[in-house]
Amino acid sequence: MASTLEKFIHSLDPRALPRVLEIQSGFYFQGSIYEMFGNECCLSTGEVIKVIGFKINKLIASICENNEVSRFSAKVELPLNFPGLYKVVADKTPYVSIEEIARKVSIGPTRFGHPCFYSPEDIKLANFTVKHGEQITFNSVEEVNGTMAVNCVVVRNNQSHSFTLPFSQEGKFYECEDDQIYTLKEIAEWKIPKCRNRIVKLSSTLHMWDFCNPLPENFDGCLILMPIYEVQAVMKFRKDIVHILSDLDVEVKDITDCYDISSFLQPLSLEDVFERTSMEFPMVAEIMEGPSGSQKPYNLLSTGKEIVIYKKHQAARILASEIRSDSPKRHFLIPMSYKGKFKRRPREFPTAYDLEIARSEKEQLHVVATKAFASPHKELFSVSVGDQFLVQQCQTSEILYEGRKKVVDVLACEQILSDTYKKVLLPMYMEGGFVEVIHDKKQYHLSEICKEFPLPFNVKVSVRDLSIEEDVLAAVPGLQFEEEITDSYLVISSASSPVESWEIPIYRLNMLVHLLSKDVQRVVPPVTKTTVEEISKEQYYMVRRYENQTLHPPPRPPKKPTLATKPAFAVPKQAVSDVLQAPKNFCVDTTKKLCSSQAADVLEFQVSCQNDLMHLENKKDMSGKATLVEATVTKGLMSHCEAEEEEEHDYSYVDENIIENIRKVFHDSSVGNKPTLSEGRSNN
Repeated sequence: MASTLEKFIHSLDPRALPRVLEIQSGFYFQGSIYEMFGNECCLSTGEVIKVIGFKINKLIASICENNEVSRFSAKVELPLNFPGLYKVVADKTPYVSIEEIARKVSIGPTRFGHPCFYSPEDIKLANFTVKHGEQITFNSVEEVNGTMAVNCVVVRNNQSHSFTLPFSQEGKFYECEDDQIYTLKEIAEWKIPKCRNRIVKLSSTLHMWDFCNPLPENFDGCLILMPIYEVQAVMKFRKDIVHILSDLDVEVKDITDCYDISSFLQPLSLEDVFERTSMEFPMVAEIMEGPSGSQKPYNLLSTGKEIVIYKKHQAARILASEIRSDSPKRHFLIPMSYKGKFKRRPREFPTAYDLEIARSEKEQLHVVATKAFASPHKELFSVSVGDQFLVQQCQTSEILYEGRKKVVDVLACEQILSDTYKKVLLPMYMEGGFVEVIHDKKQYHLSEICKEFPLPFNVKVSVRDLSIEEDVLAAVPGLQFEEEITDSYLVISSASSPVESWEIPIYRLNMLVHLLSKDVQRVVPPVTKTTVEEISKEQYYMVRRYENQTLHPPPRPPKKPTLATKPAFAVPKQAVSDVLQAPKNFCVDTTKKLCSSQAADVLEFQVSCQNDLMHLENKKDMSGKATLVEATVTKGLMSHCEAEEEEEHDYSYVDENIIENIRKVFHDSSVGNKPTLSEGRSNN
């Protein structure tokens, strides 16, 4: 039975791919023109194509009023990178079975792929009953004893209960309200069900759109989103991949069951190649769709070229980010074979807890305070701007709290005075600011840094890698090595001139090949070269998502504001100038503030609940003096830095995804106003 291409793709289950389609009613665009803007726009009646994939290419948006398209709203086209954060409005139309949910809703391993539903009636299982109105989280789809089912979780009385719901389970299942906020791209990838549109509400604007804004000025209402898919297909007599937009005006018929699908070329992604057994390597392949780029090895991977794939393997990389705040940071994956050298750069630590994490046995950590802190307990030290410390170790100490003794974690340090050292204790929860003082002038190879120092670690390239044509790291003013990761690679070379081989990543390179029945003349790959890979912001966060999460400070223990003592904001001029001079047995190399763990633009959305009331009062009285002292210290640090280096830079390291911070604050602020499921339905 024939249907429009748009209707077919909207109802197609990705797990049913590939599908062979016959064009029943063709579409022609000016006769001889076959392609437009990279997409097919001419398909002849009777032509046969094999659909191998599809993804949302763009969204058609209409202004929504009362869950319907406004009569006065024109449809506008929104690209997936259109700025802003959006709330998903729950679909009021129920799903009638678990199978329908699994077929139409994206369920996957990430937090985006865990949709939530509720049933207006109890669901009785073998040894568990899901109560009506309870939120059911769908985590994954799997086969259980020959029956397809969905793994689900219900949280009841702060306890998680896991169970499975078979596809055959019927009933009414409604979407739960979603308090999270998403980018338009995340909504397109995870939150638009098949055969349904999606209503979203604009929650926050991240930045201005560079082009003409298609939405009304100051718009903050709801939009109905309709996806337009880009279909990837293979044609009978072509070796490349064709891209067809789903709204192309053609009718198609599914003839998969009565067609020899092997008569088409079999395109393989790099992931498909990587899944092959090691015994199948090496192999020769022709590139059907290659990546863009003029630098090696990407210039070897153009469409139509033949390559030799020697082997698959895992390789280590250092994930590094540019240290700066005035523009978006660049991110890199640096191979361990990088031959350049690095010099250390100062780190900044926002809390005493971060000092404990950075402390090492190899050398004593020397820091300068850049922010005052008033200790609420006389047993613990109050910090002034310009104080210098040598970090010793973490230990416990007794403090007097509300008339009773309490044991807390503290950081033992030595305060550096003009002619002596004073032992002090800093509370582990201390919110302050410290800049590292660098005494080490040595140049290090990458392998030495990974072996001798804990990450994260701040550096600058001092000697570029002469073995590569253009070392992109050499022009970066400062880098933070964040963590070491292990990634999957294929080793390839040109089939025509296998002089050198290259490692290519399988998860960050969009490339399709088909295998050729050719013998490989050389089984062992030639000299393998690696390159510094610059990755996008999206790729960076995807890499970070599956690596170890950054440790966070422990919660701050409660205390009475009345116990707080006023901070000693006054700092003698001599003490400030001492920051620029080495204390006894030290050679101070203090540079500008580096790598703040919270970016200024994120701080606009974050309100610390850990500030003392007394500290706020003190700040009112003494803010002028505090600002003057901090400015004096900062000015001195900058002057020393400018004398040390020829270029002037202002760096700030953002440790977290700005979107994640906004999400958290938005969620926290809305928890108090969130109605229960039963309340929400009763209001409706």
